[in-house]
Amino acid sequence: MGLLECCARCLVGAPFASLVATGLCFFGVALFCGCGHEALTGTEKLIETYFSKNYQDYEYLINVIHAFQYVIYGTASFFFLYGALLLAEGFYTTGAVRQIFGDYKTTICGKGLSATFVGITYALTVVWLLVFACSAIPVYIYFNTWTTCQSIAFPSKTSASIGSLCADARMYGVLPWNSFPGKVCGSNLLSICKTAEFQMTFHLFIAAFVGAAATLVSLLTFMIAATYNFAVLKLMGRGTKF
Repeated sequence: MGLLECCARCLVGAPFASLVATGLCFFGVALFCGCGHEALTGTEKLIETYFSKNYQDYEYLINVIHAFQYVIYGTASFFFLYGALLLAEGFYTTGAVRQIFGDYKTTICGKGLSATFVGITYALTVVWLLVFACSAIPVYIYFNTWTTCQSIAFPSKTSASIGSLCADARMYGVLPWNSFPGKVCGSNLLSICKTAEFQMTFHLFIAAFVGAAATLVSLLTFMIAATYNFAVLKLMGRGTKF
C-alpha cells in the first residue's frame, strides 16, 4: 500500500463532524471558563468598590461567586476530557460505518457504548442550554447599565433628568434591598462606566456568552453525529459478536 493510498484511507475514515465539534468545544469551554472566571472577579470588585460599603451586604454574593469559580474549574476539566472521549468514539463509529457494508461486524459492547455516549451528550446538551441562558443574564445587566450611561453622556437622547438615571444592583437581586447605597446615579455612574474595570468586565461577560454558545453548538454537533452513526450501526449492521 502506497503512502498516498494510506493517507486517502485515513481521510475517508476521519470523523470530520467530530473533529469540528471537538475543536469548537475546546474553544468554547476555554472561552467560557476563562472569561467567566475573570468577569466574576471583576464584578466582585465593582460591587465592593461602588455599590456597597458594608461587607455583610455582599458577603453572600462573594461566596456565590467563589462557588461558581470552583464549578468553572470542574467544568473545564470535565469537558476537555469528555470532548477527547467523544472524538475517540467518533473515530470508532465512523470507521465502523465506513465498513458496515463489508465484512465488518460491530460488537454489542460497541453499540452499547455508542448508545451511552448519545444519552450522556443529550443530557449535557439540555443542561448546557440552561447554562447558556444563565450566561445571558450578566450580559443583560451590564448592557442595561451601559445603556443608562449612554443616556447620561448624551442627555439630548432622553427626557429624564440625569440625576434620576441610576444603576441599582438591588433590582437584579445582586444585593439585598437594605444595602447602602445599593445604586449609583448620574455623573457618578458615568464615571464608573468609563473605568477600564467596567469595560473589561462587560466584554469578558460577552466573551463568556459567546463561549457558551460555541459549546452548545459543539454539543449539538456531537449529538447529531453520534446519533446518526449509532442509527447506522443499529439498523444496517449485518450481525453482532462479542
